[in-house]
Amino acid sequence: MNRKILVVDDDVALREMMAMTLRKEGHDVTAAAGAIEARSLIARTVFDLVVSDIYLGDGTAIELLEDIRQAGSETAVILVTAQGTVETAAAAREAGVFDYLAKPFQLDQLVERVTAALGTRPKATAAPAKGPETMIIGSHPSIVEVYKAVARVAPLPIPILLRGETGTGKELVARALHKYGASPNGPFVAINCGAIPETLLESEVFGHRRGAFTGAVRDHLGAIQTARGGTLLLDEVGELPPLLQVKLLRFLQEGEIRPLGSESSLTVQTRVVAATHRDLSEGVEAGGVREDFYYRLAAYQIEIPPLRDRASDIPLLIEHFVQRARERLGRTDLGGVSPETLSTLGKYHWPGNVRELEHLVQRCLIDHGSMEDPHRVQELFKKPRTSEPHPEAGPSIGADITLEALERIHIEAVLKRTDGNRTRTAEILGIERKSLYRKINRLEIPVPGDLTE
Repeated sequence: MNRKILVVDDDVALREMMAMTLRKEGHDVTAAAGAIEARSLIARTVFDLVVSDIYLGDGTAIELLEDIRQAGSETAVILVTAQGTVETAAAAREAGVFDYLAKPFQLDQLVERVTAALGTRPKATAAPAKGPETMIIGSHPSIVEVYKAVARVAPLPIPILLRGETGTGKELVARALHKYGASPNGPFVAINCGAIPETLLESEVFGHRRGAFTGAVRDHLGAIQTARGGTLLLDEVGELPPLLQVKLLRFLQEGEIRPLGSESSLTVQTRVVAATHRDLSEGVEAGGVREDFYYRLAAYQIEIPPLRDRASDIPLLIEHFVQRARERLGRTDLGGVSPETLSTLGKYHWPGNVRELEHLVQRCLIDHGSMEDPHRVQELFKKPRTSEPHPEAGPSIGADITLEALERIHIEAVLKRTDGNRTRTAEILGIERKSLYRKINRLEIPVPGDLTE
């Protein structure tokens, strides 16, 4: 069926390409170079669909939505952009935008989205012209899918599982889910399930009553109650032991908890977002993760891409981190980055992902004042694990050292190699995690890193 479509983009080549493609599909297509021209056309013509870049030279597509609403039409809207953010995705969804397409895209993708939009035609409503500063940086299609997922699921009262490597920004996504959820003014509480000894974990999550155990001199609310009316982020949720998985499953199903030492249950309304760097489905197969717990927790799952899979976002991220460093350090003289440096950074594997990039930018700016010299930047890359000191650098078998001291040195080395991941350390040592906890406490071993993974 012949439909009226308005294509708005200040990039003349892309505008004409989209218009030509949609005309070949049999649609009546009008093209506009900017917001002012588009507004004039919207005032005179009722379009079935508007396909528009978000950021135009003389305005934004979000502003066009107000004109569509005032016209009382049921025009569907698809936004296309190379500068997407979670904020614009959320604002677009709230305004009734049908879809959100990241540049660059294939023309057959455009045709597919247009066909779907013309079959739905939701009514547009008012939207804010400008959102707050973005929480997540990037315009690669893989991160735009994350924006769209956040906008879709944030208002829904269901648990969400975030999966991504160390440093990909899982907590930022969790905070975005909270910000655009049903209770954005409630508390946001985050705990790391892998960083708390198992003996204390139940109390930290569910709370306890005075006298529940030795040392419980007063009532303790626990993370679930502390986050009441808001969002609880359970980072590294795969580290929860089976008994606590059962208790958390009950909370997810019934909304009830029973603090340690309490004789009755409490009803608590807290939105749960869980995060992990592991594939929990493999944990189910291995027996460490309960199947019913996994499926309840992963009612909706968001995959957060590693930086190496969206290297085109590195310039945007660096620009953001440079500006942040200027503000934090009070140094307006800090410089930018050269094309040669960007080329070097684009070839790096980024095992620490966005967090590693941020730290590298800050260190480079502090040491050198800019990122112009690619050789200086390359010197700051995270050293591969194979570059760690060889065993012969430490005490050898048969040396004048106690067995306890040798055990301490070995456990410290494995903890360092796993960045403090106790579960992985226990696997390498061939012992139970509980045994590792006891050895860490008995030998007074410091755990490296912040135990985020």
